[in-house]
Amino acid sequence: QAGGTLHRASLAPSPFPSCASNAPATGRTRRQRMVSHSKLGLTAAAAAAALLLVPCAIKALRQKEGKQKAEKVVFEFGGPVGAYATMISLPGVIYFLYYACGKDFKVPGIDLRVLSGMRLPSPSELISSRACAIFGGWFTWQVLLERILPGKVVEGVDLAAAGGKGRLKYRMNGHLAFWTSIAALGACRDRLSVLYDEFPAIAGASILFSFGLSSYLYATSFTDGALLAKGGNSGNPIYDFFIGRELNPRIGTFDLKQFCELRPGLIGWVALNFGMMAKQYQNTGRVSGSMALVNLFQGMYVWDSLYQEQAILSTMDITTDGFGYMLAFGDLAWVPFTYSMQARYLVDHDPNLSPLSLAALALCGIGGYAIFRASNSEKDQFRRDPSHPKVKDLKVLEVKNYQTGRTSSLLVSGWWGLARKINYTGDWLMAWMWSTTTGCPVISKGSILPYFYPIYFAILLIHRAGRDDHFCSEKYKEGWKEYKKRVPYLFVPYLF
Repeated sequence: QAGGTLHRASLAPSPFPSCASNAPATGRTRRQRMVSHSKLGLTAAAAAAALLLVPCAIKALRQKEGKQKAEKVVFEFGGPVGAYATMISLPGVIYFLYYACGKDFKVPGIDLRVLSGMRLPSPSELISSRACAIFGGWFTWQVLLERILPGKVVEGVDLAAAGGKGRLKYRMNGHLAFWTSIAALGACRDRLSVLYDEFPAIAGASILFSFGLSSYLYATSFTDGALLAKGGNSGNPIYDFFIGRELNPRIGTFDLKQFCELRPGLIGWVALNFGMMAKQYQNTGRVSGSMALVNLFQGMYVWDSLYQEQAILSTMDITTDGFGYMLAFGDLAWVPFTYSMQARYLVDHDPNLSPLSLAALALCGIGGYAIFRASNSEKDQFRRDPSHPKVKDLKVLEVKNYQTGRTSSLLVSGWWGLARKINYTGDWLMAWMWSTTTGCPVISKGSILPYFYPIYFAILLIHRAGRDDHFCSEKYKEGWKEYKKRVPYLFVPYLF
């Protein structure tokens, strides 16, 4: 949609009524379509050039200020070429999921052949001043909440393992920010439907902002004294821009990485879901069971992240990864605009599931959440206080940490004695439940595209587990091999 008016490209007759208009294309329509496609191609080419030239220009201008020498690193994501391809392709995936599963076009079942009839957008649909105002206002609102709401100040992990000194302090008021945002969104009521109307343009605003933020982060990483992430100082500007060069970039006491990890994108995901629910109610006069279930369980998932906010301080994203395009784009664009796909799909293609089906899905979601929360709580409690009554009887394996020279304790009983990534298993079960609310693509009138999230998530979790395994094998060496003998299963106990 552009300016509130729906524009359809005239396509050849299709056996799928929801896919396109059957009217033959006129000469004028074909010319307009060619011009639109040319503009879209030029826009994509300009974006690809910017992703190549901007990091190189920043390094050329700023490298004299930074005294840190490049280090030999083990490239991830296919090295510089893979990083560049990822930066180019992932924004396209966001738009593909929108236009391949929207109001007037959807992939029926698993038949991807109909994608040849998918309408390509015009550049004017991908960004707008209204969308920029919405995104800018939302981001600013979250910054203000982080700054002004009360909350305790806690210390993060010791920076010695990363080559730094001491511990950074973090403001913990995310849970209060979540409920404050929910109250503000509730006050907007049906006006939230604008999030459905402006969805692709708001996504464009977030992608553009992510690129700008990544440019700022890369430029400031050359400041003398900046603590660089291991693996983020390869010397290749494309790779370092993507993977993140500085470990904990801050503006005063405002930690950019920790803020973006939980606030604008995650709570923004809930805001988008609310907007989809408002649009469904505006269109039909009711909120369906599937829509209610998706909003409830995804909202609970985000709430859990904010309620357990302090736990993120010991995760790999905070302790190990630099803050660059990978996390900035992932936090601000990828998460809210791909994870909200089920709610957006339900606006126009609700399967009207039976109460029994909805109840079964709810039980699946509760089971997945129980595994996810119980395992993470056990791990977090053990990290904070191994002598706590809830975890003091758990069995551990003592191994040497070759990065700090100290001894580390690895859990080999309880939830973490069942599988090394048991929390991922619960997370993945929840992902399947969310997608199944849209119907089954094989035996009903559903579509495979709303299942993109659990499919992608499985790939992400396997990749993440591989990264963790490599990181821990270097950190603990022979001790890690012994640990894997004690806990041989990765995701599913006694099966995988």
